[in-house]
Amino acid sequence: MKRINNIWKAAGILILGLLLGYLLFGGGNDAEQVEEHDHSERSEDQTWTCSMHPSIRQNEPGDCPICGMDLIPVSEDENELDSDMFVMSENALKLANVETMLVGAGETSKEIRLNGKVEVDERNTYTQSTHIPGRIEQLQVNFTGEKVNRGQVLASVYSPDLVTAQEELLQAAEIKESQPELFEAAKQKLRNWKISEAQINKMLSRGEAMERFSIIADVGGVVTELMAEQGDYLERGMPIYKIANLDKLWVLFDVYESNMSWIKEGSTIKYTIQSIPGETFEGEVKFVDPLLNNNTRVATARVEINNENRRIKPGMFATGIIENNLSAENEEIVIPKSAVLWTGKRSVVYVKENVENGAGFKHREVVLGSSLGDSYVVEKGLNEGEEIVVNGTFTVDAAVQLAGKSSMMNPQENGTGHIEEIELSAAGKNEIQEVFNSYLALKNALVEDDFEAAKKHLKTVESKIEAVDVSAIPTSAAGAVENYKTQLQAKLSIMKASEDISALRTGFIDFSAEMIRMAKSLKPFNEQIYIQHCPMANNDEGADWLSLSEEIRNPYYGSAMLNCGEVTGVIEQ
Repeated sequence: MKRINNIWKAAGILILGLLLGYLLFGGGNDAEQVEEHDHSERSEDQTWTCSMHPSIRQNEPGDCPICGMDLIPVSEDENELDSDMFVMSENALKLANVETMLVGAGETSKEIRLNGKVEVDERNTYTQSTHIPGRIEQLQVNFTGEKVNRGQVLASVYSPDLVTAQEELLQAAEIKESQPELFEAAKQKLRNWKISEAQINKMLSRGEAMERFSIIADVGGVVTELMAEQGDYLERGMPIYKIANLDKLWVLFDVYESNMSWIKEGSTIKYTIQSIPGETFEGEVKFVDPLLNNNTRVATARVEINNENRRIKPGMFATGIIENNLSAENEEIVIPKSAVLWTGKRSVVYVKENVENGAGFKHREVVLGSSLGDSYVVEKGLNEGEEIVVNGTFTVDAAVQLAGKSSMMNPQENGTGHIEEIELSAAGKNEIQEVFNSYLALKNALVEDDFEAAKKHLKTVESKIEAVDVSAIPTSAAGAVENYKTQLQAKLSIMKASEDISALRTGFIDFSAEMIRMAKSLKPFNEQIYIQHCPMANNDEGADWLSLSEEIRNPYYGSAMLNCGEVTGVIEQ
């Protein structure tokens, strides 16, 4: 009986254990199926990317084709955003010191600062010359800056010719009753030497010739230059002094080429003079020089000033400001210069859009108008009410580039890694083909481990890139081609410094990456091009190259691992 009870106890324990096991683990398969079902549903719309190369986007998990790292899922919020948009959190914006502003339209004015100098009015400058040939016996005015009055004696001249002419006059006066014509001719000879009637009458009344004759000032003013010294012998008409009237002066302002279109005759200018602090003068531009100085590359704008009190002296420095309204009828969009990233031919701003988890930024090309000192007029590309980055623009652009999105230096990229295809003219396509042909020759030299041949082909590549005429390329493609050209030339400069084939192969990694981008965009050949990848190159981070043949011939290892690699893409025509 005791044995039977033990059997029943064991059976009961077994049944209880089975029941508990079922309750605990019996629904596992269904739960797993539900989990797998949910996962499969979630993965249908899931995008996967590489944390080190965000430009890589795939619809399924796997390895990054560039570095080999496991792909990670993109968050739903990021997945729904525009592929070109880069998102920063509010905290990141504060740390990066990013500031934005709303774009608005308004009246625009340009303030032009000019530097100038006070000069003598050329119309009031006079050269005092001698009308009588002879030797200067005495200079009555003998230093610059001395004031002279009209009619003042400036110098005494001994003139043998004048003595002879006076004697002829006195002799003719004795027979003037019988020969009046001779007497008149003698007087006229003296008049030709600018001898006045009063002086001639004085000679006649004295009855003897004067040996010294006075040079009289024709105008009043200030002596600005001595042009003769005591004892000099002067011919008739030779200069003695330069005399200027300083009651009216000029201020000549330097106008650079970029400002010439803004300064017109009649423009109002406010200016200050360094030696008269605290006082502002106002004048009108009376004349703008139509010619530029070949040495200084500036023209002059002239302002006339009254200087009867002689406070202002020639040679003083002046600083002027002219304000011009660009458009009296239409309001213009104006943005700070700090908002603009300028690449030479392209001007880029970053436009902000509010998103759920922070702020989104997209780069946009704009067409700039006039420079207004610290700002630009925007002709095209922005609308009133949009918000743009005005501080921290380079920080945003750097972050966008690291994220593999469309940026200042990569205008054709978008978030999916797609590159915009560009149509070329026949001539432009031929030039690009020459670049790719020389690239393939360089690649083949690296495959053959021939450093000398590679250096030779490197020079050919450089010349072919330089020969690409961007001006002959359609306007819609010129900016992109110019960008490719600049990037390739920068990478070539690194390769040219290579001292061995190993260093050359290292530079070839980035150069090939840019060539692949250009091949996808421009499609230079009439046949398909293979993108090939070696996972061991670049310190096991992997590297790509282009080939017209599907067969793997590795330029990064040459004969050491000639067939290492795989075809990862094909560029179709």
